[in-house]
Amino acid sequence: MQDLKLTLRQSTLVSPPKQAENKSFFLSNVDQILNFDVPTVHFFKANPDFPLETVAKRLKMALERVLVPYDFMAGRLKLNQQSGRLEIDCNSAGVGFVVASSECSLDELGDFVYPNLGFRQLAVQTLDNLGPDVEQPLCVIQVTSFKCGGFSMGSSLNHVLLDGASAEIFSENLATQAFDDKPLVIIPCNDRHLLAARLPPHVEFPHPEFFKPNLPTIFGPSVFDCKREELDYTTFNLTSTAINYLKNKAKESISSTTTKITSFNVVAALMWRCKALSNDAEYNKDRVSTLLNFVDLRSRLNPPLPNSYCGNAVLLAYSSATCEDVEKWPFSKLVEMVAEGPNRVTDEYAKSVIDWLEINKGLPCGEYVVSSWLRMRFDRVAYPWGKPFHSGPVVSHRKDICWIFPGVDGVNTLVSLPAKEMERFVACFREFFPQSIVNFSPKL
Repeated sequence: MQDLKLTLRQSTLVSPPKQAENKSFFLSNVDQILNFDVPTVHFFKANPDFPLETVAKRLKMALERVLVPYDFMAGRLKLNQQSGRLEIDCNSAGVGFVVASSECSLDELGDFVYPNLGFRQLAVQTLDNLGPDVEQPLCVIQVTSFKCGGFSMGSSLNHVLLDGASAEIFSENLATQAFDDKPLVIIPCNDRHLLAARLPPHVEFPHPEFFKPNLPTIFGPSVFDCKREELDYTTFNLTSTAINYLKNKAKESISSTTTKITSFNVVAALMWRCKALSNDAEYNKDRVSTLLNFVDLRSRLNPPLPNSYCGNAVLLAYSSATCEDVEKWPFSKLVEMVAEGPNRVTDEYAKSVIDWLEINKGLPCGEYVVSSWLRMRFDRVAYPWGKPFHSGPVVSHRKDICWIFPGVDGVNTLVSLPAKEMERFVACFREFFPQSIVNFSPKL
């Protein structure tokens, strides 16, 4: 269902109750490369004590309250002309707040796990009523009611604001502020200078996971994005049976006794293989395929970052091989490489990356990024009206990112690719398993 028959009820900006002191908010080199929107949506069952008007009122109140410790989220991106760096102007311009209603019921939406282009309507990225001369907010929160009484809460956040871990804490804090008398779960640590480059920068390792764009810095950091084109969307449902099959296959000829054969590692290795072998219309055995996956730095640095660190405390681990090797190597070899990538990200390596980015203003360099939601627990966040029964990413124009998130039984992966490439990806996926062991959604 691509048209959810929405009616817009409210579209406004929400600011902190007291305007904060106008200041420039420092963004780390990791933040600089993640200037793109991430839309997500959370679905809630009907609660007779919380009709749309009550939910909207509570959520708007919660936003106003939570923007006191998160005042930077109500600001706007700006370019520091002297340094060529992005900063946030903490000007209390506000976050977007949208209230809408749908003529559909939740039952009509089908299986929430599978891609639904209509969900884009539940997490809008811009406020059309602001006009062409008004800067768009970095965050938009949207609540949408359905005729069955259930509703959704969508969000579109610029990635410079939060990574996955800090987004989960923000959600918990937002939920507490929707109650009358609950304190914040965790007070965010907003000091992003904790991930500032060293003076002078000192690059100790090669960093093939990044490249230096050939652009003048007067235009600011390059944007980590991809070409917008028509895509097909497929969710691959890997049940616990399929995951166990992959783990057993990885164990067949594993050479390292220390390799962790986790659900993420085996699924990421499979996604890498399918992507590498489906990329070209004509197979090029010598082409190098690189898989990237995000690694949380909080516990890897010395001293460790506080768990409350609010910002992007992530770096990209990489695995590279020619397409011929990806195809011919045993599956265990690919799993070993995926597992080895994060082990490379030590304190010294992370600081070297941050310093490299300070010098080169680079961008991620890889064919495919695998982003894991397996440790995200948005479905455990308790609002006054209950916990969401489903939370997940919304399909976007990005064909270079595969999302891995929990399933009812196993793991789901959301893949977005052009039609011909998707056909080859699906064929490669099917060939890897015995018949009837896995399922996936029809393409959209």
